[in-house]
Amino acid sequence: MVFCGKTLSQKLNRIYRGKNKPTNVLSFPLGKTSGEIVIDLKTARIEAPKFGESFQSFVGYLFIHGLLHLKGLPHGRTMETKEQKIRKMFLI
Repeated sequence: MVFCGKTLSQKLNRIYRGKNKPTNVLSFPLGKTSGEIVIDLKTARIEAPKFGESFQSFVGYLFIHGLLHLKGLPHGRTMETKEQKIRKMFLI
């Protein structure tokens, strides 16, 4: 896992997703069973209150979100259900 700031987050988001803005989390599969998660802590700190979350809980959520993307899950109801289950299990 990599923690970064807005500059790197924006650069990676632009290169790999074609979106020229910082993002809170990015996931990069490196192999069948491995990958890298990049979390922009500055963006996460700004966004956490918008989601009614503490900064710490939101970073935990972003890690879970990134892991599920590495497992191949797209955004949607299934992913949200799994995120909630994992968050409950780890009290996040």
